[in-house]
Amino acid sequence: MAPFRSSVARLLRRPGSAPAPDATVSTPPPLVGFVVHGAGGVHPASAHIRVTGRMSALAATGAAIVAQVDPVRWADGSDTAHIDVLLVQRDAFPLASVDAALERAAREGTRIVAEIDDDFFSDDARARLARAEYAPDRLESVQRIVRAADVVVTSTEPLGAVLRAEGLDVVVVPNAVQPGMWGDGPVRPDPDGPRRVLYMGSATHGGDLDLLRPVFDGFVDATGRPVRLEVIGVTDADDQWFDRLPLPEGGTHYPEFVSFLRANASRWSAGVAPLTADPFNDAKSDLKFLEYAMLGLPFVGSDRPSYAGVDAHGGLLAGDGVDPWRRALLTAFAESDERVALAQEYVRAERSIGAETAWRAALGV
Repeated sequence: MAPFRSSVARLLRRPGSAPAPDATVSTPPPLVGFVVHGAGGVHPASAHIRVTGRMSALAATGAAIVAQVDPVRWADGSDTAHIDVLLVQRDAFPLASVDAALERAAREGTRIVAEIDDDFFSDDARARLARAEYAPDRLESVQRIVRAADVVVTSTEPLGAVLRAEGLDVVVVPNAVQPGMWGDGPVRPDPDGPRRVLYMGSATHGGDLDLLRPVFDGFVDATGRPVRLEVIGVTDADDQWFDRLPLPEGGTHYPEFVSFLRANASRWSAGVAPLTADPFNDAKSDLKFLEYAMLGLPFVGSDRPSYAGVDAHGGLLAGDGVDPWRRALLTAFAESDERVALAQEYVRAERSIGAETAWRAALGV
């Protein structure tokens, strides 16, 4: 494990320097740098959820100074700051700069922490990521950083098991949300027109969407009102069996995305999260349950390991097939208020972003 050495501490202890006086010398807090996609506070959702929110909470404790780092400038030495801890999320470090960065980290005693929340290692998972959005150099960057890291932070125990099988030191920090970004209480869906159900997600979920096609084919609620699926993201394809709600310009910036969801929340009567049965999905987190809950929507998800336990907190789990999904959705419509209240109570109490103990332990601060 790499030692922590701030530039001030090194200056005080350099060979030949005068001994410190008897009075206690205050040691400055460590400098924790982070490398994520985006800049100026504008980042992908994963960076806000997994890194920047927690970094802000850490800085607020005074236990560390935090700063976003330009990976190329730090690797080539034009950024001369000594960093005690450098957290790198996913593939945010350009592959061409990885070797130089790792050499500098070893030379200066910088602790490298890799942060990932998807399986980038198993063959099936890498093939799925490559089909969806990851070029070969992005996947290679993740591999290089993760294998060289002092510790890897990830979001679920199944994903932790995948990484430990690769011989890596892993700390599991479950996903959490920032309550101040969200609303309070259940939404009141529009009474007119079809009853809508929200499914939002990244391009890696196109195959999961297909699970819902027969569920929504001719589906009506208990009053005979048609039920339609409305999709945000998930797939580039269009089809007649679901509707698409496009994001406005800038909507991929997570705070703007959340604001967009809140402005449209009254469109929906529930949020869904289908998952096919495969190892890549089984390593995913229950983030959609947290987000739907804080949006004020009852949750229905596939009965897969990713969502194990959410039924104890107001969520509904559905096995594969039309009837289980329809029963769960009809229950969500009928019991929306109590299920949302139970879910929000849990999220606020146990799944809210802060300077979590496990997170700080992984950073070493």
